[in-house]
Amino acid sequence: MFLLIISLVVVLPLIELYFIVQVGQELGLIPTVALLIVISAIGSALVKREGIKAFRRFVVAAQTGDELTKEIANGVCILAAGVFLLAPGFISDILGIALLLSPVRLMIVRFASRRIHGKTTVIRSTHSGPRVENRGYLSESNDVIDVEPHEGDDER
Repeated sequence: MFLLIISLVVVLPLIELYFIVQVGQELGLIPTVALLIVISAIGSALVKREGIKAFRRFVVAAQTGDELTKEIANGVCILAAGVFLLAPGFISDILGIALLLSPVRLMIVRFASRRIHGKTTVIRSTHSGPRVENRGYLSESNDVIDVEPHEGDDER
């Protein structure tokens, strides 16, 4: 995994630079730079719009008590799209635009949920007490943490 990250950090910018030079040779310096700036500006506007929509869906799901996994994953995809679109380069722009498309995000969310399915425990707190949904395994240590909740200080 470490080698993969290092190779991406080193290799991806070199590939981006190669494509920028190739486009620059075809279009010229000023049109290439202008194209990169325009793509970044349009991408930023799209990320803002999609981010606001994702945040609204997150708030609605949180208020209704629904599971937030899908909304969080969508938010992470939109954040990654913003990073890709702001980074100079055509390959990163293509990746960013792809992450803004709902079908691509849905595919990533399904893949991620399959990978983590069965490895999480969700505890929801309600006015009638906590509700635990075991979706995986707990630690083998059998540690118990016993707490006494306090509503507030009575001393005023």
